[in-house]
Amino acid sequence: MIQRKPLPSVVKFTQLLNDVAKMKHFSSSLHLFKQMCAIGVPVDKYSMNITIKCCCQMSRTNDGFALLASCFRILQAEGLFKKLILLCEPDVVTYNTMIKGLCKFGNNDIAVGLLRLMDERGCKPDIYAYNTIIDSLCKDKMIFAKGIQPDVITYTSLIYGLCNLCRWDEVSKLLKEMVEDVRISPDIQTFSILVDAFCKEGRVDEAEAVIDIMVERGEVPNIVTYNSLINGYCLRGEMSKAKTLLDSLVSRGLIPDVITYNSLLNGYCKSLKIEEAIHMFREVTRKGLNPDGIFYSTMIQGLFRVGRCGDACQLFDEMQAQGQTPNEYTYGIILDGLCSNHQVEEALSLFHLVGDNKLNYNIVVHSILIDGAGKRGKLDIVTALFHELHVKGLQPDVRTYTAMIRGFYPTSKKHISCEFF
Repeated sequence: MIQRKPLPSVVKFTQLLNDVAKMKHFSSSLHLFKQMCAIGVPVDKYSMNITIKCCCQMSRTNDGFALLASCFRILQAEGLFKKLILLCEPDVVTYNTMIKGLCKFGNNDIAVGLLRLMDERGCKPDIYAYNTIIDSLCKDKMIFAKGIQPDVITYTSLIYGLCNLCRWDEVSKLLKEMVEDVRISPDIQTFSILVDAFCKEGRVDEAEAVIDIMVERGEVPNIVTYNSLINGYCLRGEMSKAKTLLDSLVSRGLIPDVITYNSLLNGYCKSLKIEEAIHMFREVTRKGLNPDGIFYSTMIQGLFRVGRCGDACQLFDEMQAQGQTPNEYTYGIILDGLCSNHQVEEALSLFHLVGDNKLNYNIVVHSILIDGAGKRGKLDIVTALFHELHVKGLQPDVRTYTAMIRGFYPTSKKHISCEFF
């Protein structure tokens, strides 16, 4: 039964457990229960009842009470967590607590499932979550020692976690174990995770090698996989390679999405190839795709970088006309762009116009304005903005103090006094 993929249901295991107990082979029944827990069969109240009865028949009442207590803890925690999901979205701390508890009681398979659920519901797992599961699986000697039968989803989840932790040697070992020892073929999700991880680390050549292996194994890369590679080229400023790859995708029938174009737009803007960026931006709208706030913000930032403030402000107005509501990130780009192009007064006007409900409690925005005003020698504005921080309950950070020093130091050293710091 434990060799079958997928595993039989808990009902089948419980029936077998019950039959062995009825034959009064209580020790064997306990051994079977341990194996069930080791391979990740979800324990229910029926299997727990049978096992507790076996403990009592063998005069091992202490073990029976221990099982009962753990049953209450797991079931109560699981029940509370299910109620929590219905009422609100758990945060990363809540998920981590559940994962730690599951791993502590050997429910590694359920912990991996919860990790996937966490990611699916938009709560990004952190290093703690991955470390907890990886360490627990390593302690259990996942593959052979306890008969656990991981599948491609289990391996993919672990590879994803190890990539996030930049534990590349372990990624390599796990892949080798997956393919050579356990004979599980990576699927498109596994390959896509590797491509994305390599590209984010700037290791585009290795990402290309992964795609070559995909093709050799009969896996057809999808737009998600190629988006990662395009983004990798763009991050390295290799825009010709990125554009060539885009053209080849289209010729093969793959349809680029907003993520594809956003990577290219960001690459063109950072490379100061503004005309190519504008062409890409208009191409997206012509194709009927709806540019999101990030797309608009990237283009606006690119226009400011080359000093085209009028075009940037016009695009900002267009963004709002298209129903895209600017957030703090977008406003920060606008204010920084205006200040960088010596339009501090216009930046302050915008700040006061929207500050009451959008920007008042953002230290980043205040630091941008302090820096911009300081560079223009408007020290009265710098002083006023700095004193506003205390009134609004904002804590100056390194950028704020650096902006203050940069603004006051060229004028006169005497201005750097305790009244500001």
